[in-house]
Amino acid sequence: MPAQILDGKALAANMRERLRAVRDGLGDRPIQLLSLEVGENPAAKVYIRNQKRAAEACGIDLVEKILPATTTEEELLGLIRESNQDDTITGIIVQRPLPLAFDARRVQATISRKKDVEGMNPSNMGAILYSEPRLTPCTAVAAERLIMQTGIDLRGAETVVVGHSEIVGKPVAILLLHHLSTVTVCHVGTRNLREHTQRADILVVAVGKANLVTGDMIKPGAVVIDIGINANPDGGGVVGDVHFESASEVAGYITPVPGGVGPVTVAMLMRNTLRAAGWEG
Repeated sequence: MPAQILDGKALAANMRERLRAVRDGLGDRPIQLLSLEVGENPAAKVYIRNQKRAAEACGIDLVEKILPATTTEEELLGLIRESNQDDTITGIIVQRPLPLAFDARRVQATISRKKDVEGMNPSNMGAILYSEPRLTPCTAVAAERLIMQTGIDLRGAETVVVGHSEIVGKPVAILLLHHLSTVTVCHVGTRNLREHTQRADILVVAVGKANLVTGDMIKPGAVVIDIGINANPDGGGVVGDVHFESASEVAGYITPVPGGVGPVTVAMLMRNTLRAAGWEG
């Protein structure tokens, strides 16, 4: 029986409706999300366009600043520090990819933890360990939300996370650990990836390698969350890290690419912005 599709677009639309009601309840004061981009990078344009649409739907004012490609790291850090002190700015997001010469960790750490709507400041990342995150990494919490949509009992579930990045792999592993899931994290040092993925009740894949995980690597009935976005090696469009056609014949639930984790990630960015504005939800 083919897997049930976890429709990220539908979930994100429902979230935006709820977030709009929250925003309206916060009154007339401006809620401004500052987007900083160094140079115009075509790879970021789709994501930024989706951010703009989501912000408009939620009643959030997204202000886009595109800095010259010649901008130095110190100039960007100076602008971030100024924005940290600007009370009219609710949240700050620095669009990726950054120029190769930039230290992305340093840039993210410079954003005030109170305005870090991506949840990537070391203070916000550390709060995950104590189950006290206020501004949580958007993609990681989007994956968690989609898993919970299935109704699966996470307590004791065998969970395998493929990928150990600071942006997704590590934080999603910790979030699922808080549900008392039994979590294994795989990475480039893992000796037999198939051995791990085949026993997973929940499989989260976030490595950036097209079609890495195929159907014969998946436990029948598993929940499969595909966070990868890659150019289709066969040409045209994008594909995930999971080979969708073969995986969907085995899995119980699966996220498509596109239309799965991505839209929910953007909705989580709006949720974090409202949290930065003072919402306690």
